[in-house]
Amino acid sequence: MEGDRVELQQVLLNLIMNALEAMSGVSDGARQLLVSTGKTDSGCVLVTVRDSGPGFAPQSAEHIFAPFYTTKSTGLGMGLSICRSIIDAHGGRLWASANLPRGAVVQFSVPAHPVVSS
Repeated sequence: MEGDRVELQQVLLNLIMNALEAMSGVSDGARQLLVSTGKTDSGCVLVTVRDSGPGFAPQSAEHIFAPFYTTKSTGLGMGLSICRSIIDAHGGRLWASANLPRGAVVQFSVPAHPVVSS
C-alpha cells in the first residue's frame, strides 16, 4: 500500500482510540478490540477495526462521519470526518456497521497502489 504514511497512521490510530473510548464504559463482559487487514475482491487493502463497545444505532452509521457529529460528552466530532477525508484523498472508502451482538466495526479500503491519472 502506498500513500501518506503519517495520514494513514493517523486514521488507524483514531479508529483504535475511538474503539477504546467506546469500550471504557462497558462494565459487563469481556472487552475485545480486533484490528485486521486483508484484500478486497478488487485488490484494495482492507483494514478493519472491530470492538465490543456499546456500538451505535444502525441509522447513525453514516452520520458518524459528518463534521461536528459526536456521541461523546467531550470532543468536537471531527475525528471520523477527518479520517474519511484522508481515506477519500487516497482513493479509498471508509464505512461503519454494527458488530452484533454489540459493538462497532469500522473499515476502510484503499488501492494497493496509487491510481495514476492520464
